[in-house]
Amino acid sequence: MSAEAMSTSPDTQVIHSGRQIDPATGAITAPIHLSTTFERGADGSYPQGYIYGRSGNPNRDALETALTTLEQGCATATFASGSAATFSLLQTLGPADHVIAPQSVYFGVQQMLSQIFAPWGLSYTLVDTTDLTAVAETLRPNTRLVLIETPSNPQLAVTDIRAIAALTHQANAYLACDNTIASPVLQTPLTLGADFAIHATTKYLAGHGDVIGGAVVTRVPNPLFDQLRLIQTIGGTVPSPFDCWLTLRGLQTLPLRVRAQAQVAQAIATWLTEHPAIERVLYPGLPDHPGHSVAQGQMQGYGGLLSFLVKGDQATAMGVAAKTRLIARATSFGSPHSTIEHRASIEKGTQTAPNLLRLSIGLEHKDDLIADLEQALER
Repeated sequence: MSAEAMSTSPDTQVIHSGRQIDPATGAITAPIHLSTTFERGADGSYPQGYIYGRSGNPNRDALETALTTLEQGCATATFASGSAATFSLLQTLGPADHVIAPQSVYFGVQQMLSQIFAPWGLSYTLVDTTDLTAVAETLRPNTRLVLIETPSNPQLAVTDIRAIAALTHQANAYLACDNTIASPVLQTPLTLGADFAIHATTKYLAGHGDVIGGAVVTRVPNPLFDQLRLIQTIGGTVPSPFDCWLTLRGLQTLPLRVRAQAQVAQAIATWLTEHPAIERVLYPGLPDHPGHSVAQGQMQGYGGLLSFLVKGDQATAMGVAAKTRLIARATSFGSPHSTIEHRASIEKGTQTAPNLLRLSIGLEHKDDLIADLEQALER
């Protein structure tokens, strides 16, 4: 029995899954295999199982094994970015197919659908996936994929994975859940009925703001994942061996980081609700959040990302972000360094409110982050 199979706790799995002591040297930490090609046997076979870096690599195999274990799936395909992972999954579909995605889906996915896949012939509908009736009414005979993001970025909307999975499967479609914000420590969509879990491993999984990557984990073998694996190999949008090694290293502290960030995010979200300069706080851990009860039923913590609307307009929000000293003004989230960003100025043409700021909680002390926000919110 392998070490990771001896435990169902992610705390143990992140340490052991995908790892083995190097048989050549006895090294506990795996070496980085930078070779682009691998030697064939005298009979023309590939006795070590590897042919070429685009089709397979020991570091990538180790990372895919670890992610499969954490998400409780059967296989994983990793990519050079989270966008590449979603893009490749959409590429498995045909021009006559239909996709459903959330109204609040990541704006990069909206761009993929509207600017690349729609001209190619793939049809799509954006719908409020927190509204089960709306989703049911949007399903078509040619709907092949329902894509959800829960919690969503940057609205932190919560979709009921179990309920959406039931509707999707009744329509003979696949359900893909972007689990980037929750991470498999806080939420495992495949155990709730989703067919695929998508990650921008750039965020919490790698966790240090120094490597870009993406992944799609499948619950069971299926034709879409077979096609996805083909796209991964032929298209070549794969992560480098070093990127895989860095991500696997980051995974080792994932449970500790995510739980600490979620705890501080909960405290700061609560503090912000009582601040006179704040109009509204978007965080699933707040009792008055519309998706709080659903989140309680499918999450083990509410994550380290939150958004808040300041009282005022875009200039007011931009002014608050401009005044933070400890919290960096930057895109992305999930690293040890807390970041803040005015999303409407990035997401051109979306429904993100002009007075919304997205806050990613890092690993700084809670009191220091509150002090920084306090001085930034002073009028």
